[in-house]
Amino acid sequence: MSVELRKRGFSYAEILRKVPVAKSTLSLWLRDGQLSRIQQQRLTDKRRAGQLCGAQTRRRQRVERTETIVRNAQKDIEALTKREKLLIGAMLYWAEGSKEKEGNWGVGVHFSNSDHRMVRVFQKWLIEVLEVQNSDIRYEIYVHDNHAYRLSKIRKFWSQKLSISLREISRVYFKKHKVKSNRKNQGNGYYGLVRIRVRSSSTLNRKISGWIEGVIQNWGIV
Repeated sequence: MSVELRKRGFSYAEILRKVPVAKSTLSLWLRDGQLSRIQQQRLTDKRRAGQLCGAQTRRRQRVERTETIVRNAQKDIEALTKREKLLIGAMLYWAEGSKEKEGNWGVGVHFSNSDHRMVRVFQKWLIEVLEVQNSDIRYEIYVHDNHAYRLSKIRKFWSQKLSISLREISRVYFKKHKVKSNRKNQGNGYYGLVRIRVRSSSTLNRKISGWIEGVIQNWGIV
């Protein structure tokens, strides 16, 4: 029976489920058995299918573990106070905003990023925490010139994500596309980046710098 099953292209594991003997014994029985090309291909296909199934199972388990970790971590963050929002925005600006440097004084508040959620956080920080007037905020889009044909879609994307009208996007700047580029986001999911500028804001920029320094000093960072 075991030889017949093997000739039909059954794997050792499949045969052992039908013939309850030791694997070493089965190997002895089948060592002289020759499989046809079709039978060999069937075994190869089954191994590949098993590997693919295993990979899919591992991926699903990894996704489920990740989702559980994220859900549990979200519970660590409760309602944010205005002070907490102030600190969050200051740190965000430290990472992504324009700063004054020696020899380059009078720099206003400028913030740029391609992550629409990050830009939205900064926008809400300006309006809700710092109470900057909407009329003093300017929005500019920077996009590679090989996506100029998608400009209407790109403008609409940022208009929706930032809850602003198309008229509030004051300018669009095109960057020269490099054919040899390591950028990963180059397809239809690419929407460039938005730069937020605040009018007459050099004093505000200095104030933000003070908040940043306050965090540094109070955390004991040299």
